Amino acid sequence: MTRPRAVAQLLAQFGLQPRKRFGQNFLIDEHILNKIVRAASLSPSDVVLEVGAGLGTLTAALAARAGRVVAVELDRDLFSVLRFTVGRLPNVRLVRGDILDLRLAELLPDDAPSYKAVANLPYYITSPVLLKFLTATRPWERLVFMVQREVADRLTARPGTKAYGSLTVILQFSAEATVVARVPRTAFYPAPEVDSTVVALTPRPSPLPPGPERDVFFRVVRAAFGQRRKTLANALVGGGFPGSAVKAALAEAGLDGGRRGETLSLDEFVTLSRCLSVQILSPAGV
Repeated sequence: MTRPRAVAQLLAQFGLQPRKRFGQNFLIDEHILNKIVRAASLSPSDVVLEVGAGLGTLTAALAARAGRVVAVELDRDLFSVLRFTVGRLPNVRLVRGDILDLRLAELLPDDAPSYKAVANLPYYITSPVLLKFLTATRPWERLVFMVQREVADRLTARPGTKAYGSLTVILQFSAEATVVARVPRTAFYPAPEVDSTVVALTPRPSPLPPGPERDVFFRVVRAAFGQRRKTLANALVGGGFPGSAVKAALAEAGLDGGRRGETLSLDEFVTLSRCLSVQILSPAGV
């Protein structure tokens, strides 16, 4: 199913047309498909979660190398196609639903201590899906996602640049991103209006342990980028942090509250979060 004619015939067989509102652009470039699978570094012991399985092209390629594949698809009609194309594969489990509503604990087998996720992500849900995996407590080994090129630029952006944002910081907090391949729009049927990039994410040791301090970090990052025109101090107060705690935390962290959030590095966000945690979580705090 890596040729336009084959994809068109399969869709016609089920009386379907690609739905633009679901971001249905099907990969038809076998070279890119193989790059995605190789980037996942699969073995027979791996459990792979696929988001947006579509017609099952990537699903079949994953199933040929991984021990088990859990393929999630939202569209009811495409789910019928999946049953036809990959439903009989013994190591594939098909799940119909919205990945943003589904709990990872319900999708992944209990005997899988970790997993890999591979997906050609619909562009309109890229950021929330990434955040779901990056902030999840269930450990993962590797994420290989096809994303819009602009999103890939955000993932690898530097502080102070236009592309640098909350997604950048949260990703750098949890993982390291590597560009696997640049993908032209001609690699899809139908061709989207943008180019894409395949990125591979590997987990990195967390600078903060699970718990209240980490929760404060995510709140700080979201507040800092919530309104880019605000100073860091005002953005944190606007994000719900007490003004006195913000002032004390900034002083302890050695940070100027007049800076903009997008100028802070990951290390500065971590330091600020630690200081702010002391202020709002300790009994003597605010």
